[in-house]
Amino acid sequence: MQNLKLTSPIQGKLIPLNEVKDPAFASGAMGAGVGIIPSEGKVFAPFDAKVEVLFETKHAIGLTGVNGEAILIHIGIDTVNLNGAPFNNLVNQGDTVKKGDLLLTFDIEAIKKAGYDVTTPFLITNAYDYNEIIIENDAQSLIAQADKQTKIAEEKSDETSAPDTANNEEANDKYANLSKEECVAAEILDNIGGKDNIRSVEHCATRLRLILNDKTKINEKAIENIDGVKGQFFAAAQYQIILGTGFVNKVYDVVIKQTGNFNSNNKAEAYAQMSMSQKISRTLGDIFVPIIPVLVATGLFMGIRGTLMSLGFEFSDNFLMISQILTDTAFAFLPALVTWSAMKKFGGTPVIGIVLGLMLVAPQLPNAYAIAAGTVDPLYFNILGINIPVVGYQGSVLPALILGIVASKLQAYLKKIIPDVIDLIVTPFLTLFICMILGLLIIGPIMHTIELFIFDAVKTFLEMPFGIGGFVVGGLHQVIVVSGIHHVFNALEIELLSSTGKDMFNAIITGAIVAQGGAALAVAFRTKNKKKRTMYISSIIPAFLGITEPVIFGINLRFMKPFICGLVGGACAGATASLLKLAGTGMGITVIPGTLLYMDRLPAYLLVNFIGLVVAFILTVVCFKPEE
Repeated sequence: MQNLKLTSPIQGKLIPLNEVKDPAFASGAMGAGVGIIPSEGKVFAPFDAKVEVLFETKHAIGLTGVNGEAILIHIGIDTVNLNGAPFNNLVNQGDTVKKGDLLLTFDIEAIKKAGYDVTTPFLITNAYDYNEIIIENDAQSLIAQADKQTKIAEEKSDETSAPDTANNEEANDKYANLSKEECVAAEILDNIGGKDNIRSVEHCATRLRLILNDKTKINEKAIENIDGVKGQFFAAAQYQIILGTGFVNKVYDVVIKQTGNFNSNNKAEAYAQMSMSQKISRTLGDIFVPIIPVLVATGLFMGIRGTLMSLGFEFSDNFLMISQILTDTAFAFLPALVTWSAMKKFGGTPVIGIVLGLMLVAPQLPNAYAIAAGTVDPLYFNILGINIPVVGYQGSVLPALILGIVASKLQAYLKKIIPDVIDLIVTPFLTLFICMILGLLIIGPIMHTIELFIFDAVKTFLEMPFGIGGFVVGGLHQVIVVSGIHHVFNALEIELLSSTGKDMFNAIITGAIVAQGGAALAVAFRTKNKKKRTMYISSIIPAFLGITEPVIFGINLRFMKPFICGLVGGACAGATASLLKLAGTGMGITVIPGTLLYMDRLPAYLLVNFIGLVVAFILTVVCFKPEE
């Protein structure tokens, strides 16, 4: 077997494939490769090749080289949902290209603004043909191995029972006269409850994505054993079956041909199938996730400043003032960020949201922090005999959230009734005027009162004696992640940071996250099959970077006992965090990256993570038996 050396098709930072935040790519199920964090939106041909696949959405391209190299370049994660908007193809499917030819361009900022990760998996889909694969650019060189190029789809664990020969012979007879893609499509349909169980179907570069009416009809083990299927899992209310570049198109075409043209708007269908709590969580996630990076950066600034000061560094007044600008600005104008994101989510004009948020923290209003300190009194408006306090809402979340939603709905209504000729002037004027009155006199006071009540209740629960609150949250957090409603905690963490400057919730859940990684590590330790063990480890690494979906859906939930052991480990770690009163200076990052938020209490943070990891690992080693 020969070696293969390829130049990165995109300028940017190379990262190991298992750090890509998508379980299908990170696990190596689609082949060996690397992730690329692009610095410019251009894709070049890494060798002389033919364009085998170019998706209509232009987010992915597959090439076959003159020497047999087969590669897939998938720009971003889940960017198929953008329907080609930020992409521009300069070649077409079937074209012949030379090394260095420009194939595609894409708008990095547009992809990020749409809420998608731009990390680009660069895969060698026939990696098993090579002994060693090296991907390099001007600054880096990475070995792109995927279990020594062994095809994961062909792995057979030495811990599984022997196949049912009679059933296999019957299946072979049933599909004897079908092509490969027809056979795979037929077997998939047989094992998902038939075509009548399909509500919606579409595909991306590598996966068949199904929305099903009844999930209980799925025979997951049978689907995993289909020759041609490289994995399956649930994500975002979709049942996703990994088939591979090019082949997924063929299977999709067969499914459509056999079942008819289904509604292919999986995102809308997935949302329609969610429970009310899941819909609320998804909505809150769509609103708060775009502003989290700013708060993460703010938390890191606070952590660095606190660490330096704890080490005895002395700073001038001017330097401290500059550092306070870095750490305080995002929270001082937090309502503007929230109203902007809420307006954008609900179809309003984002700049109107920004202005409304700034009105909530206008310097003419009494500052919320000064009122809390008792140095300033609220303004009072007497309306119908009722004294209504008017204050600034620095660091507040709920008033800005509700005001942003109300403003977007009001703007949409005004656009329907106001003639187009004056819409540009009248609609923004009325939206701002009405919402300013509502925000300062009605929505603000009511929502702020509710916000304080909720915050005090949550804070009291987390600070319960003997670490009870941390034990409960740490034990249940990953169950909530599986249910898909964990985004509701974004608002809670933002409120904790804006009100106290610390995030105790982050300290609790980091133990829950590392515990799932510890449980999966124990599964790999107990697994005798080397191929399986290597695949498991590739899914475990992201858990120690704060991403548990690969280990939860790929390992722990499949065997259940490791998942439960991970919950116990998370509960123990959460209780420890509560007992130590541990809290981070920011949010959004945990486990290894999260150390930057705890530099002033690093030993306590390491202890919490150690307890979660060790408890989950030991329990799993004791309870999990691979032969079961």
